[in-house]
Amino acid sequence: MKMTLLAGAMALLAGTGAAEAASEADYKAAYAAAEAANKEAGALRNQWTTTASTLAASKKAADAGDFDAALAQAREAEALAKASIFQATSEKERWKDLEIR
Repeated sequence: MKMTLLAGAMALLAGTGAAEAASEADYKAAYAAAEAANKEAGALRNQWTTTASTLAASKKAADAGDFDAALAQAREAEALAKASIFQATSEKERWKDLEIR
């Protein structure tokens, strides 16, 4: 149930976007938000490798001038980082429910 909810939240975050072309400023704001979320995940010691590769793909697309793709990748990276934060915080206490008593 939680994984379905998590997948739905990630799809919602990744799917939110404007219909018009993305600007460099849009990309930079989204990239900064993704980096901040990834840094928070790192502080929780739960960074996902997929987040780092998605951030790299976002930067590569921006360097090529494709800000639509860069923005989409940055938003996906932020969603992944937020999902890893959710995982870290929810599993902090949930593991106790699995302990044999």
